[in-house]
Amino acid sequence: MTSTSPATSSLRTAGATATAPPTRHRRSLAQRRSSVLTLGMLALLIYFLLPLFWLFVASTKTTSDLFSSFGLWFAGDFSLLSNIHDTFTQNDGVFGRWMLNTVFYSVVSAGGAAFLAALGGYGFAKYRFLGNNVLFALVLGSIMVPTTALAIPTYLLFSEVGLVNTPWAIILPSLVSPFGLYLMRIYAQDAVPDSLIEAGRIDGAGEMRIFFALALRSLAPGIVTVLLFTLVATWNNYFLPLIMLNDPDLYPVTVGLASWAAQAVGGSGSNAELLALVVTGSMLSIVPLIAAFLLLQRYWQSGLSAGGVKG
Repeated sequence: MTSTSPATSSLRTAGATATAPPTRHRRSLAQRRSSVLTLGMLALLIYFLLPLFWLFVASTKTTSDLFSSFGLWFAGDFSLLSNIHDTFTQNDGVFGRWMLNTVFYSVVSAGGAAFLAALGGYGFAKYRFLGNNVLFALVLGSIMVPTTALAIPTYLLFSEVGLVNTPWAIILPSLVSPFGLYLMRIYAQDAVPDSLIEAGRIDGAGEMRIFFALALRSLAPGIVTVLLFTLVATWNNYFLPLIMLNDPDLYPVTVGLASWAAQAVGGSGSNAELLALVVTGSMLSIVPLIAAFLLLQRYWQSGLSAGGVKG
């Protein structure tokens, strides 16, 4: 057995007492930091959800209730179902046509833009050719150009080839996504190992087969990211369809609801009732986007898990 002298015991006690306050101080700092971060996240959550809550509440009101009742709470008359019915039956059901047009424009544009961005990003990331860096610098420079600045030249170009007032006038410009190409180049650089490409070449596979059979699966999370970015951008696009389309049957939901809002604000009597339909239509128009995010988020999660396993 060993014995501990009183002097040694007192030194240990003094050392424990000296280290305890710093430990408690660090814990209190960590708790305060955690509380600040929690409050910040709650503030951001309220900031992002409050407009959606207001939109839902406003969709349950009549036009008169929109101006007479408190904006962030329901009125006495819950008119959501009647507003939805009136929205889909107004002008012989043109709102449903606008929604189908928007879905068609957005899905085709997002799918094509994601595929082209995947091809281009993979090529920039995994191949070395003359002018590689210069061309990629041009892509980065084109990101800085506002899309509204290109709308008039695009209209003049499409007018020369007779594509104005057709669905192609919306789809073709949306297929070009410089930001998506940039994202896919950055993602493909690490997501597709060079050893995987070399193994495919040794087995005798061609470059296109390597891309579709081997690389494309690894690029899935990046493709979904570009797909959603382009989907949201095309869905919310207003200025390009406004100048390209003259036929109301070809309008997307953004331009269609804007035309209703112009009639409601500029008109009187029955036209003023269109305000409730504009708000309800706006609420209905975001439902497909929310569904798309919920359905496609699992690809992001699988991509993050794959990245963690590789690391």
